[in-house]
Amino acid sequence: MTRDLVGYGPNPPDPRWPGGAKVAVQFVINYEEGAENSTLNGDERSEGFLSDMVGAATHPARAMAMESLYEYGSRAGFWRLHRLFAERQAPVTVFGVAQAMDANPAAVEAMLAAGWEVASHGYRWIDYQSIPEAVEREHVARAIEIHTRLTGSRPLGWYQGRTSPNTARLVVEEGGFVYDADSYADDLPHYDRRHGRAQLIVPYSLDANDMKFVALNGFTEPDQFFRYLRDTFEQLRAEGGRMMSVGLHGRIAGRPARALAVARFLDHVIASGDAWIARRIDIARHWLAEHPA
Repeated sequence: MTRDLVGYGPNPPDPRWPGGAKVAVQFVINYEEGAENSTLNGDERSEGFLSDMVGAATHPARAMAMESLYEYGSRAGFWRLHRLFAERQAPVTVFGVAQAMDANPAAVEAMLAAGWEVASHGYRWIDYQSIPEAVEREHVARAIEIHTRLTGSRPLGWYQGRTSPNTARLVVEEGGFVYDADSYADDLPHYDRRHGRAQLIVPYSLDANDMKFVALNGFTEPDQFFRYLRDTFEQLRAEGGRMMSVGLHGRIAGRPARALAVARFLDHVIASGDAWIARRIDIARHWLAEHPA
């Protein structure tokens, strides 16, 4: 069987979150700026994805407006989000693209100084759907090498994002990742046994994600984002024993009004008393201990 359409069914396991928490809440900051499609990076066309120019055309030359929208994320937006979480001493996982991290070591230092987890978001922020397997395998190795040089240790979490049919197998083949986040299939961690060993999956989310600000069917106002995050949390809280992922980007949620919505939601979660706000690696280690493969 190549797909699991059953999962936990009607009786998901009790995660036994620390402190009796009803929801494990995980905030991700995606750090991608500088690794997107650009002729400066040897790509054939400019980037057209995930910016405030919704539906932007790609070009066989530099797209200066698009480049500047991405640059906002590394120059200003990241630091706004960094302050927001650091002031509240809330743990974060960064999905860091290796080439983007290499272009801004000061941001990496700030992530580490805050005690955040830095997971791998691959080598480049490009679509791997049709990339040859050998090239993708090389990019996985290059991502780990750059990440290790910048942070002092190899990444233990993986999230490619724009995956290929080979990505999950290549992650298992590499063998050093505690968890893979390239799934949106559940509200709880689970194991993928398709590729020779049980790989822990800590699923991610594209709905509780600021990318909906830059989608045609998405949020148009920060208050919509806050209400959606709040209602997601409250539903999971009522169910009990669930996990919630919140996806952020410096160039999107790092904009002033959107950052305010993130701050309001973070304060709501903290005030609830029912949340375990954790790094993704902490959730993974907890699951491995409580629900071993």
